[in-house]
Amino acid sequence: MPADKLSIVVFSGEFDRVHYALVMAAGAIATNTPVTLFFTMGAAKALKKDGGWRQLPGAVEADAGFQAKNLAAFEELLDACVALGVTFMVCEMGLKALGLDPADLRDDVPLTQGGVVTFLADASKDGAMLFV
Repeated sequence: MPADKLSIVVFSGEFDRVHYALVMAAGAIATNTPVTLFFTMGAAKALKKDGGWRQLPGAVEADAGFQAKNLAAFEELLDACVALGVTFMVCEMGLKALGLDPADLRDDVPLTQGGVVTFLADASKDGAMLFV
């Protein structure tokens, strides 16, 4: 029986992990499974304004490689997730640990701020949870 909701914790600041979290979220939401992406610690850098994701290790090269193979690149996946209604949550503790202000984050992604308690309250008791 499929999960009634998918909650994904994105804690790594590695581009391939953040990219794959977007892949998983897009796939799940496309099959009518509600998704929450919880960005914390290094992964929160991917949501910085002015292409913060490009500062993640290996991001520019990997993204160019995806585009060259006609695979979904970061911005395309992010736009799809936003358009399909994925919930984006950013961890307040993660922001503080990185010295980021919420004003440093993208305006084109509807972000909910919260901590672990907020995220866990959002997650379904019958849903699946992934750590990326």
